[in-house]
Amino acid sequence: MNFEHPVLSSLLPVVLLILIGFVAGRAKLVRQEAVRDLSNLVFLVLTQALLFRTMSSVHLETLDLRPVFQYFVVAGALFFFMLMLYGRDSRASVLALASIFSNTLMIGVPLIGLAYGEAGQVLLFTLISLHALVLLTMATVVLELQMAHEQASKTGESRHLLKTVGLAIKNAVLHPVPLPILIGLIYAQTGLGLHPIVDKPLQLLGASFGPVALVLVGITLSQTPVGENFKGALKLSVVKTFVHPLLMAAAGFAMGMRGLHLTVMVVAAALPIGANVFLFSQRYKKEEDVVTAAVAVSTAFAIVSVTLVMALLPLLPA
Repeated sequence: MNFEHPVLSSLLPVVLLILIGFVAGRAKLVRQEAVRDLSNLVFLVLTQALLFRTMSSVHLETLDLRPVFQYFVVAGALFFFMLMLYGRDSRASVLALASIFSNTLMIGVPLIGLAYGEAGQVLLFTLISLHALVLLTMATVVLELQMAHEQASKTGESRHLLKTVGLAIKNAVLHPVPLPILIGLIYAQTGLGLHPIVDKPLQLLGASFGPVALVLVGITLSQTPVGENFKGALKLSVVKTFVHPLLMAAAGFAMGMRGLHLTVMVVAAALPIGANVFLFSQRYKKEEDVVTAAVAVSTAFAIVSVTLVMALLPLLPA
C-alpha cells in the first residue's frame, strides 16, 4: 500500500487519532462524566482560538468567492432537503448539518496541499474562511427556530413569528462558533494584525483543536453502542461522502466551472463529516450517538470517495 498517496497520508492520521481516543476510552483513562467537560474545553476554548485567529487575517476583497458561492448553494440545498427528509425537528437540523459539513481543516488542508499545491490551498482557504460561519450559523438559526417552536408546543405559549426569528438569530450570532468568526472578520478589516504575544498562544490553542477533537470522538465512540447506530451512521456517511460531491460536481459543471476551481470544491464536498458537527450535537444534546458513529464511518468512506473524485474529475470534458 502506498502511504504517500495524498488521500491515505491525510486520512490515516485522522483514523489513528480516533483510534487512540477509542483505546483511551475503553481503558477508562477518561471517565464518562469527564467527556462533557472535555467537549466544553474543545468547543468553548480551542474552537474559539482557531476560528478567531483564522478569520483575523481574512480580507474580503482578496477572496475569489464564485466557487465558494456555488459550494454554499449546493450545501444549503442539500441541508434543507435532508432537513425535510429527517422530519423538520431540532434533531433533524443536526443530522442535516452532518450531511454537508466537511472536515476541511484537519483533512482538507494537507490533502489539497499534497495533491494540488499552493493554488489549490488558496481556494480551499477561501472556503474554510467562510465554511463554519455560513453552515454552522445556518444550522444554528434553523435549530434555534425549531427548539423555540417545540418549546411553544409543550408550554402552549405562542410567540410572534418575528420575535421568534429575532431570538433565533440572536442565539445564533451569540453562539460560540459564529461569534469568534464575526469578531475575527471585523478585526481583520482594521489591518492591525495580531501581535506575536497574542498570536502564538492562539496558534497553539488552535493547533490543538483537530487532534483533541478527534481523540474526543474516539473516546465518545468507545462509550457509544455503534451497532445500534450503524444504520443511521451509514446513511449520513453515504450522503456526505458520495451524494454531496456528486451534486457539487453536477452543479459546478452546469454552471460552467472547470479545472482546479471545480476540483477543489468537489474534493471538499467528498471529505468526511467534520468534528464541529460532533461538538454541535453534543452542545445541543441531539443525536449524539449517531453523529459520533457517523464521523468514524464517513472517515473510512472518504478513502474511497475522495480517491474516486480525484481520479474521475480530470476525465470530465473541458
